[in-house]
Amino acid sequence: MNRRLLNILLIAFVIAAGTSYIVFRLVGARLSAPRQTTTRIVAAATDIKLGTVLRDADLTTIEVVGTLPKGAILRAQDAIGRGVISNLYLGEPILDNRLAAPGSGGGLAATIPQGMRAAAVKVNDVVGVAGFVTPGMHVDVLITGNPPGAVNVSQGSQARTLLQNIDVLSAGTDIQRDAEGKPQQVQVVNLLVTPAQAELLSLASNETHIQLVLRNPLDNKLDKPPGTAVAQLFSDGAPPPKAAPVAAHQAAKPAPSRVYLVEVFNGSKKSETKFASGEEKQ
Repeated sequence: MNRRLLNILLIAFVIAAGTSYIVFRLVGARLSAPRQTTTRIVAAATDIKLGTVLRDADLTTIEVVGTLPKGAILRAQDAIGRGVISNLYLGEPILDNRLAAPGSGGGLAATIPQGMRAAAVKVNDVVGVAGFVTPGMHVDVLITGNPPGAVNVSQGSQARTLLQNIDVLSAGTDIQRDAEGKPQQVQVVNLLVTPAQAELLSLASNETHIQLVLRNPLDNKLDKPPGTAVAQLFSDGAPPPKAAPVAAHQAAKPAPSRVYLVEVFNGSKKSETKFASGEEKQ
């Protein structure tokens, strides 16, 4: 046999053997590797809006490989009848923290976190910032009125910031956010507040004039404005004059009573007697 041909066959054999060995190792490693487990979890079968009470038709299941998302629901029975507290989308896994507590129902009540309250505020075009106070917005609450017991009443009405960075839960009966940001003319908006803030808001709505001030949702800074009185609007920026201290009333001292001295001579003896005016003898 030709020596050159023999060398070519030998080299081809070595290459084939090496390639076969590499393929064998790769396939063996793939087969011996632990197989990742898959788990079926509950997911949204369609787009689901905030406040919706889940039904069986709203749910489906998907397979998840490896570690499950925190709060994933494995059985549809654990999600049916619970309200959705944030929008869900087709194919999205349904997590426990995206649903209201069992038995709390749907609608606006389901969106209120524990320990918080929904307080209604009557609005018009001015108070409601011309309809742009919509669900998901953040507002400050301003009050205007005459402070009780004010020392300097000449300053007139005063405006103060009562609450800051308050979430708007709903505009009227609409609890859905408008993706296009269109204004909504409503008569009432519901604000998410603490119980203490709800008391302040209730008292302010009866005793003062309320106005909502729209703010950037990303602006979480809480300022401390001092408040503004009517007199300051016409003072060219100068601070309001301080009220003059009221002098304490001094009681008049009674005039000292007049004393009369009477001398009596009885022979060689002398005696003196004193009498106060209008009083008995001392």
